[in-house]
Amino acid sequence: LKKEELLEWLRPVQDPELFLSLVDLGLIYEVRVENESAFVKMSLTSPGCPAADHLVSEVKKRILEYPGVKEADVQVVFEPKWDPRTMASDEVKDRLGIW
Repeated sequence: LKKEELLEWLRPVQDPELFLSLVDLGLIYEVRVENESAFVKMSLTSPGCPAADHLVSEVKKRILEYPGVKEADVQVVFEPKWDPRTMASDEVKDRLGIW
């Protein structure tokens, strides 16, 4: 199990308001894999994000669907503060008109 594969596996998880991948938005800060366990450190578009619980649940659910993963831990952090101008993919920047 490789972290790059798990990151790609998480790509379908979308922000329910922006309809864009959390990975492409740059909200997945860290992915660690150890044996059959996976750890994800992620952020949200804002600290008061109304979809916070939903997003964390979706990320955890998606990780546990990955073949070979038996445990998943998802931690939400706000440092560094999410900045789409520096953290989002070029495609997301184009779609959001951010440059």
